[in-house]
Amino acid sequence: MCGIAGWLWNQPPSDPKLTLSRMADRIVHRGPDAGGFYVDAKAGLAHRRLSIIDLNTGDQPMANADKTIHVVFNGEIYNFLDIRKDLQARGHRLATRSDTEVLLYLWQDYGPRMLEHLRGMFAFAIWDTRSETLFLARDRLGVKPLLYAETPSGLFFASELQALLAAPDVSPVLDIESLDLYLSLQYVPAPRTIYTSIRKLPPGHFLIARKGRVERIERYWDVTPAPRKWDRREAVETLREKVQEAVRIRMISDVPLGAFLSGGIDSSITVGLMSRCADQPVKTFSIGFEESDYSELAHARRVAEFHATDHREFVVRPDAIELLPTLVRHYGEPYADSSAIPTYYLCRETRRHVTVALSGDGGDEGFLGYNRYLAMRVAPALGKIPASLRNLSMALLRPLRKNKIARQAARLLDMSGRGTDLAMYLDAVSHFSEADKAGLYTANHRRRMTEREGGLAESYLRSAFRTDVPLVQALSYLDLQTYLPEDILVKVDIASMANSLETRSAFLDQDVIQFAMSLPPELKMPGWRKKDLLKNAFSDLFPPGLLRRGKMGFGVPLEHWFRKELKSFAEEALDRPPEPLRTLFQPDAARNLLRDHIEGRRKNDQRLWNLLFLYTWARLFPISDIR
Repeated sequence: MCGIAGWLWNQPPSDPKLTLSRMADRIVHRGPDAGGFYVDAKAGLAHRRLSIIDLNTGDQPMANADKTIHVVFNGEIYNFLDIRKDLQARGHRLATRSDTEVLLYLWQDYGPRMLEHLRGMFAFAIWDTRSETLFLARDRLGVKPLLYAETPSGLFFASELQALLAAPDVSPVLDIESLDLYLSLQYVPAPRTIYTSIRKLPPGHFLIARKGRVERIERYWDVTPAPRKWDRREAVETLREKVQEAVRIRMISDVPLGAFLSGGIDSSITVGLMSRCADQPVKTFSIGFEESDYSELAHARRVAEFHATDHREFVVRPDAIELLPTLVRHYGEPYADSSAIPTYYLCRETRRHVTVALSGDGGDEGFLGYNRYLAMRVAPALGKIPASLRNLSMALLRPLRKNKIARQAARLLDMSGRGTDLAMYLDAVSHFSEADKAGLYTANHRRRMTEREGGLAESYLRSAFRTDVPLVQALSYLDLQTYLPEDILVKVDIASMANSLETRSAFLDQDVIQFAMSLPPELKMPGWRKKDLLKNAFSDLFPPGLLRRGKMGFGVPLEHWFRKELKSFAEEALDRPPEPLRTLFQPDAARNLLRDHIEGRRKNDQRLWNLLFLYTWARLFPISDIR
C-alpha cells in the first residue's frame, strides 16, 4: 500500500524532481517506509512506500529488464504469484518477489488488456518510454484512489488531492456544481472533485496520455446485475467457497495482520474465516461510544470470544471533534460521512499493533444489508395512499420525533410521496434536499444554480440507475456504482492511509461481487430478512442469538453531541460562512439549522456535520475563484 504521483510534461521543465518531491511530501503518510523517483526527458514518477510484501526488493519506481517500462503502484495484486508463474513460462525473468513487477511484464505483453489478468485493489501508472505513453489504471470497484489534472505544464497525477495542489498550474477554483452535489450526497462523486482543475479517474477505468495530454479514458470493467435462478443449497456452497477463498488470499502478508471487528455480519464472517485459516489467534480491533445506543462493543466482544481472538477495544468520546481539522486535511475536499471519525480512530489504534487489517466493506451492497432496500420495497405501496391521509399521518407522527421508530415511519411516508423510485432513493440518502439547499443559498447563487439545471444529484444517480432488473437489484447496483466507491471506500482509504495502515476486504473481491449480483433479490433478501442468504451460509461462525439482532451501522452520536458537548463549538464554528463561501451561503443558514436541532424542531445532525466539514475545509484549503 503506497502513495504515487507523477508528471507527463509537454515542455521540458527546469527542475521536475523538485515538483515531484513536493507532491510526494504531501502523501508521505501513505508510504513512510521508503521513497523513490524516476525522471527522464519526457516524464517523472514519484513513490512513497508502505512495505507489505517483498520487504527487501520491492522499492519503486520499478523498471523492466531493459529499463524501457517504469511503474509506480499502490495496492495489492492478490493473484500475483499465479501471474508470475505464467510470465516466467512466457520467458520473462523476474528479479523480485513483489506484485509490482508483474505489472511491467503484463503491460509489455498485453498493453491495456493486462487489466483482465489482475485480481486485487490497485491504482498504478506505467510510463512506456518506447511509445512515450503514460497508462493510468484504477481497480474495478474503486478501492484505491487516483486523481489527475491537465494543465499548461502537462498532465499530473497522484493518490490524493493535496499532492496535486503542490503541482504548478493546478488552480484551486471551486466547482459550484461539485459543491451542490456534496451538499446532497455528502461526497463529491467521480470524475469530479471540489476543484474544476482536478479530476478523479473513476473505478474500473484506465487513462492513456501522450505529450502531456489525456488521449482517452475508457471503462474496462463493470459488474453485471444479471440475477439468474439458483438452487439455494448450491448458492450457499458457492458463496462459502468464494468468500473463504477471498479471505485466504487477503491474508498473504510479510508484516503483522489483523481485522476490524464491529460485531456485525460482514466483519464477523471475515474474522471467523480468518480464524479457520490462521495458525494463531487473529488480532481483532473494535471501536465504540460511551452512548450505548451507538456502541456495538458488547456484540464484537462476543464474536471475539467465540473465535478466541486476540481482541482490543477503543472508545470514542465527544472530544473527537478536535480531530476535524486533521480529517479535513487528509480528505482534501468536503466529505461529510461522520463515521470517518471512528474509522480514523480505529485505524490509528489498529496501526499500533498491525500493518494490515481486513474489514467487511462491500457486504451490504452485494448482499442487501441496508434498511433502504426494505424501505424501497414498501414505499411504492405507501405512495398509493392519498396525499391527504399521508400528510395527516406524518402530522400525527411529528410530535413523536424523539422516538426513533416514529421518526423513521414519518420519513418513510414522506419518501413515498416523491413519485419515482429514483426520487425516493435520493430522499433516503440525501443530506440536503433541493428545497433545503434553496434555503441555504443566497438569492444570486440560487438563481445561478437554477440556470444550470437543478437536480444535479438526481441526474448523477440516474446515470447509474438500471431499469432492466428488479428494483432492489437496481438499487444494489446503484450503490456499487456510487455510494460504495465514492463514500465508503474513500472513507476507509483516507482514514487508514492517514495512519499508514493497509485495509483489505474479501467482500470487495471481484468474483464475490459478481457472484452476489447473479443471485436473485428474493434469495438474498426474502420478505423482510436482510442478508438472509449470507447469514445462513455462515451461521456457524456466529455465537448464539447474534444473527437475530438488527443492523446498527457505524453511526456517530452527533445528534446528542450537537445538543450537549459540542454545542458551544458548533455555535462558534457555524456562526457565519467562511469568507470564500459568503457569496454562496446565507449568513445565518447554518446557525438556524443548529438552533432548530438544539430546540428539537428538526433532527439536523447530519446537515450540521456536512456544513461543519465544509466550513472547516474552506478555512484550510485555497480557493482562488468560484465557477
